[in-house]
Amino acid sequence: MSTDFYQTSILPFAAIIIKICRAYTHSQEDFEDYYQEVCLQIWRSKANFREQCTWSTWIYRVSLNVCLTLLKKQKTNRQRYVTPDVLPDVTTVDNRAFNNEPLNQLYAAIKRLSEVDRALILLYLDEKSYPEIAEVLGTNANNIGVRVSRIKERLKKILHEEFD
Repeated sequence: MSTDFYQTSILPFAAIIIKICRAYTHSQEDFEDYYQEVCLQIWRSKANFREQCTWSTWIYRVSLNVCLTLLKKQKTNRQRYVTPDVLPDVTTVDNRAFNNEPLNQLYAAIKRLSEVDRALILLYLDEKSYPEIAEVLGTNANNIGVRVSRIKERLKKILHEEFD
């Protein structure tokens, strides 16, 4: 992967990749593996970007697909996916949130949601519009609002259970 491509096309969207990878992993090591694999897949598939959506929407799609694929592999094989490369400093710096307890509790609650609901709430928390969320998830925008409301209620219940 060229440094220029990483600097111009991935690094500005690192926060998106970090959020998604964090929602689908349970350890720092897994997070780092997922992050690297997402970046690699973005680089490998950059020629497939046809500008039918924004670059950030495409980054979301690739990130979600890679994370869901890795999660499925991990469940099936019960083996860890490891990449030998060293992570760029940005993931370590931007990943300070792992030391933030309230944020950790929110991620723990989000991880209890279905894989699709996790993706939906992450997009919502990233202030994406309903049509943008539908585009990333490949669904109809009409039911996104209802699903967001239901997910919020589930998260409230989960967080309430953890504090009682």
